[in-house]
Amino acid sequence: MLMPATTTPTANKPGELKQPPPVRRRLRAGLKLLVAAALAGVLVYKLKFSPAPVVSHLIARGPVVAEVMGTGTLEARVKTTISPRIQERLAEMLVDQGEPVSAGQLLARLDDGELKRQAEVSDAALASAKATADRVRVDEARAQAVEQQARQDHKRISDLLATKVSSQAEMDKAIAQWRVAETDLQRARAATVEAQQQIITAEKNLAYQRERLGFTRILSPYDGLVTRRDRDPGGVVIPGSSLLQLIATNELWISAWVDETASAGLALGQVARVVFRSEPAKHYPGEVARLARETDRETREFIVDVSVKELPPTWTVGQRAEVYLETARKSSALLLPKQFLVWRSGKPGVFVAASGKARWKEIKLGLEGEERVEMLEGLKEGDKVVRPAEGRRGVFKDGQRIKES
Repeated sequence: MLMPATTTPTANKPGELKQPPPVRRRLRAGLKLLVAAALAGVLVYKLKFSPAPVVSHLIARGPVVAEVMGTGTLEARVKTTISPRIQERLAEMLVDQGEPVSAGQLLARLDDGELKRQAEVSDAALASAKATADRVRVDEARAQAVEQQARQDHKRISDLLATKVSSQAEMDKAIAQWRVAETDLQRARAATVEAQQQIITAEKNLAYQRERLGFTRILSPYDGLVTRRDRDPGGVVIPGSSLLQLIATNELWISAWVDETASAGLALGQVARVVFRSEPAKHYPGEVARLARETDRETREFIVDVSVKELPPTWTVGQRAEVYLETARKSSALLLPKQFLVWRSGKPGVFVAASGKARWKEIKLGLEGEERVEMLEGLKEGDKVVRPAEGRRGVFKDGQRIKES
C-alpha cells in the first residue's frame, strides 16, 4: 500500500540569506514608487507653480543716441613705399621702423662713386664746349673783318673801273675775294651756332648726371613715421623695390566696413566714437571723413573712413577697432534696457509685473542705443518690467508667478 507523499519545510543552507515573502517585496516596491512620485510632484511644482525670482526695472526717461556699428582697421590716409629710382648698391640706411621723420630728411644713401665720376666727366665736357665756342666766336669775328675788307675792296675797284683807272681783271679778282670772304663768314657763323648747341647739350647732360647723382640721396617726401624697414645696406637695389614704408601721421583713420542698409543715415562730418580692441573699455572721439561709393557684392558692406581725433598711447597701423556712427539723438525718450526686451513671433515686447505675475506686452521701438532702446508705444513712465534673475535660463510664460528679489 502506497503512503501519501508529505512535504517537509527545507531549512536554509548555511550561508544563505532568508528570502522575504512576495507580499513584503511588493510593499517595498510600491513605497519606492510613492517616494519617487512625491519627489517628482515637488519638482514639478517648483518648476511650474512656484514663484520665479526676477529682476525688475522702472521705466524712466533719459537721453538716447542711435548708432551704426562697423568694424575696420587703423590706416593712414597717406602712405608711401620709399624705393630707389636707379639701380645701385645700398650704402647706408639712416632710419629704422618706428622712427618719426621730417620732410626732406635723408632716409638712405646709395653708392655714388660712379655717378660722381660721370658728373665730373660731364662737367669737363661742358667746359670744353664753352672753350670751343669761344674759339669759333673769334674765328667768326676774323671772318667778318675779312668779309668787310673784301666788300670795301670790291666797292673801290668798282668805282675805279668806272673811271678807267682799274682794269676788269682787278675787278674780277675783287669779286672772287669778296665771295670767298662771305663764304668763310657763313661757315664761321655756322660753327658758332654748332658750338652753342654743344654747350646746351653738355649743360643738359651735366644736369642729367647731377640729377642721377641726386637719386643716390633718398629723402622723405613729408613729415611722417617709418612703419617698416625692408632692406639693409650692402645689397643692390632696383627701381621700385621697397626700402621703407612711410605714413603721414597728420591724419589717421579707421577704414570700417558698414552694412549697406545704414548708408541712408550716414553723411560726412557725422560724430563717431572709436573703440580699439586693445582698449575695449575706452572710447576715442572720431568723425566721418569719407564715404565709399562701392558696396562689396558678396558681403553687402561698404567702406566708411572715420578720422580719429585722439589715438591710444600705443597704436599700430592695421590694428582692429569698432566704430559707432551717430545717426540720431534724443535728449528725452522713454528708455528700456535691452536685456528686458523679448521678441515673440517677430514682434518686440516686455514682461511687466502685474499682481505677482509676469504679463507679456507688445511695444513699439524707436531709436536704438548701445545699451538701451527707445519705446514709442506700449509702456509709460513708471511701469515696472521684469526679467529672470541671474542664473535662470529661458523666458517667462505669460501669467507665470514671479517673486521680486
